[in-house]
Amino acid sequence: MKQRIGQMSLRDKVGQMLLCGFHGTEPEGEIEKLLGDYPIGGIVYFARNVVSPEQVERLSGGLQNIAQARGNVPLWIAIDQEGGMVARITEGIALMPGQMAIAAAGSVQDAYEAAHISGMELRSMGINMNFAPVLDVNNNANNPVIGVRSFGESAEKVADFGAASIAGFQNAGIAATAKHFPGHGDTDTDSHLDLPVITHDRTRVNQVELAPFRAAIAEGVDAMMSAHIYFPALEPERLPVTLSHSVLTGLLRKELGYEGMILTDCMEMKAIATHYGTVDAAVMAVEAGADMVLISHTAQLQVEAFEALMNAVKSGRISERRIDESVRRLLTYKMKRGLMNVEMGLESDTAVEISVSMSGKFGVDDVHATPAVVHDSMNANQPFAEPFQRNSPLHQEVAQRISEKSITLIRDAQHMLPLKQERTLVITVAAEVTSIADEQLDGGVTLGAALSAQGLEVVDMRVAADEVALSSARLLQAAEAVDIEQIVVGTYNAGSPSGDPQCRLIGWLLQLGKPLAVIALRSPYDLQKLPDVHTYIAAYESRPLAMSSAAKAMMGQILFKGQLPVTIE
Repeated sequence: MKQRIGQMSLRDKVGQMLLCGFHGTEPEGEIEKLLGDYPIGGIVYFARNVVSPEQVERLSGGLQNIAQARGNVPLWIAIDQEGGMVARITEGIALMPGQMAIAAAGSVQDAYEAAHISGMELRSMGINMNFAPVLDVNNNANNPVIGVRSFGESAEKVADFGAASIAGFQNAGIAATAKHFPGHGDTDTDSHLDLPVITHDRTRVNQVELAPFRAAIAEGVDAMMSAHIYFPALEPERLPVTLSHSVLTGLLRKELGYEGMILTDCMEMKAIATHYGTVDAAVMAVEAGADMVLISHTAQLQVEAFEALMNAVKSGRISERRIDESVRRLLTYKMKRGLMNVEMGLESDTAVEISVSMSGKFGVDDVHATPAVVHDSMNANQPFAEPFQRNSPLHQEVAQRISEKSITLIRDAQHMLPLKQERTLVITVAAEVTSIADEQLDGGVTLGAALSAQGLEVVDMRVAADEVALSSARLLQAAEAVDIEQIVVGTYNAGSPSGDPQCRLIGWLLQLGKPLAVIALRSPYDLQKLPDVHTYIAAYESRPLAMSSAAKAMMGQILFKGQLPVTIE
């Protein structure tokens, strides 16, 4: 397919700048109508779109077929598949540990391999863009939305692990997306719910927040996602980064020299929708320098944003030359990722040539990866030459190896570990959705079941996070039983304001005088609210693999090898 930007209609060009979500698992209904009526540039998947990897593969093919039948440019098909607690596809694939678990395991090579395997599996399902890795430096224990999604509190380590992840995804043929520029790590507000403000001066932002994004640019990351956060040091007006020309164009484009795609975070998040309105903000984001506007949920808002952008160009508020800049960039990267063969020109006939090889310090031959993964890397933008095995034993081995290395023993002051072969009460606080980023988490797996699988005699009790207060009497009664010799509690964000009932329960359990171990099934910062706990372990996530790894370590079947990527005071 050959097409020149100069031959595209304004409608076609504006459509390329929208990336939309939808409800459903088939290429029909509202999404078929949207793709039929508007030449949008991309689709984003959420868990609501996923039944199985095979269904996702069919869905991706169906959506691309609709776009092709309408004569539209092939679609970006994107997803948030960070690993760990933020993953839209969790079954039938090799789900990798999340970023803080990978950092705890300690190997930059692990970050590469995890991303590379994830990228190959995503590509086999027709997905060509991943909203990962997270490059936020999480140095705020009260951050409600980043936490274990980050590689940790060290800007240098986040930069190193992030660059490796970018290389892994992109060497697998997936457009990686560094987020959330210029950094969402030091906030105590979730931008899904309100507008966070980071008040650090420019020197501090340069040294900490921006360091991983500079590394991402050096690595040649395809896309950057803007944060809905206000940085007074970077923007004189009270505008979030997504709407700031000073930050997106002045800082990211001109000062840092970034030439890739700039995507917005979802414009339906309350940091934007409440203060500016999704539709008006879509126009403001393009004025600021965004190439692609993400509207994840509401079809009516997607249509209104399209029309608003069209009207902004027709009225002269946004020049068509500005639109052309973004469209040239978007089509360039679609060509780079093998979606199309484009010869582009505005006033000239000069073709834009894109090299498939990665820039930066990571290349296919530079970092070890499993043989099952490497075989197709050199032709990462081409269809698979042979059937590709998702969730292969080799892929699972990598996930298990990283997970087992990540389990971190922070404290064992009374030498409770390994657990004795005694009847043990195991209380698992179930995973709870605390942010739209999580979507859905709990599969009913318990830490007790994982310990039982390792041969421990277990009384297995599970309680929802928001029901701990109501269940405390029942749990205490079980703990007081004379045949219970030791207690294990798996907490879930007990250090958050909503986690107070978990902390009170643990305080009451400590008063029984029985050996008690606490394992944090998400935030390792829970210990800051539990200073009297003598045995404390961080697992970083409550996925089945993490619980199995933690159980093995607690039973002494594997060593505790993890190193804490954040400081617990």
